[in-house]
Amino acid sequence: MDTGGPIRTVVWGTGNVGRAAIRAVDAHPDLELAAVVVANPDKVGRDAGDLGDVGRPLGIAATDDADAVLADRPGAVVYAASGDIRPDDALADLVRCIRAGAVVVTPSVYGLYDPPSAPPELREPIESAIADGGGSLFVSGIDPGWGNDVLPVLISGLASSIDVIRCQEIFDYATYDQPDSVRYLVGMGQPMDEVPPMVAPTVPTMVWGGQVRLIARALGVELDDVVEHVERRALDETVTTTSMGEFEAGTQGGLRFEVQGIVGGEPRIVIEHVTRIHPSCAPDWPSPPDGGDGAHRVVIEGRPHIEVNVEATDEDGSRAAGGNATAVGRLVNAIPWLVATEPGLHDALSVPLSPAVGKLGAIRP
Repeated sequence: MDTGGPIRTVVWGTGNVGRAAIRAVDAHPDLELAAVVVANPDKVGRDAGDLGDVGRPLGIAATDDADAVLADRPGAVVYAASGDIRPDDALADLVRCIRAGAVVVTPSVYGLYDPPSAPPELREPIESAIADGGGSLFVSGIDPGWGNDVLPVLISGLASSIDVIRCQEIFDYATYDQPDSVRYLVGMGQPMDEVPPMVAPTVPTMVWGGQVRLIARALGVELDDVVEHVERRALDETVTTTSMGEFEAGTQGGLRFEVQGIVGGEPRIVIEHVTRIHPSCAPDWPSPPDGGDGAHRVVIEGRPHIEVNVEATDEDGSRAAGGNATAVGRLVNAIPWLVATEPGLHDALSVPLSPAVGKLGAIRP
């Protein structure tokens, strides 16, 4: 592992998350982009600045040789490859990186949002790799994680009394360029008699239950249970999106679900996702305050009533890209602290927020 100078950092994956990670690593004064790992043969050899939409060449050619990259002993890896449909492969990749002595940050393994409640088959290989290789792991969500962990926990400290903590992601997928996830994982454009994998029974809890448990742990409350509530809506009319083409009338156009932490028989900690493929679908569901294509909101129902709305944009004004970028910012900005601290399996409560030291006024052309 690096012992001095900028932390040599690898970005593994160059999709929606990886593009933002390349930009974040390049902009960080304490990090140095050491390599970019890709799976698509068409991306091999392309400059990282091109793949990351940086606006200038970075002099780093993308490679598909992960073994060679890890043999060079980087200080950190931003693992941005998907874990949605390849969870076992993603876990194996994380173990390889940690055994190589790297600090790893990633949104890709949902079960490790709250390590104490993670199943042994996830936690034990990571802990073994940490013991053998001396690396570390910090997992935080891309939905974004800070909106479902540190932000509600921070805001809870402003309240005198709390009835419910509600974290919302409200999102219009029309501009989100990830058709496999949107169509086949979330189910947009699919028949209403087919249950999307994202909301099949137990899946929402598997993905977001760790965040509910982490908030409960932070607040010192015992959960009776974690339960799911799902609603779906069909499109009244066929719509055409800019990134993913046509979605037919009668197919799924909206998906709303809650993962509820039950305390004293009542839902007290709620993570809610409200997603559409077009704003005309389910107009009675919550929408962004300004009618845009996305927002993240934390609501404390209590005394006083507190509501915080966060809207971020990136990549020509996309709030989807903005949400990704802020989630990535939380992960990438944590790397120096993770390198400086003892190896371990960390979570959002143990990793402090990192101020943007050295970044003010440092926007690059």
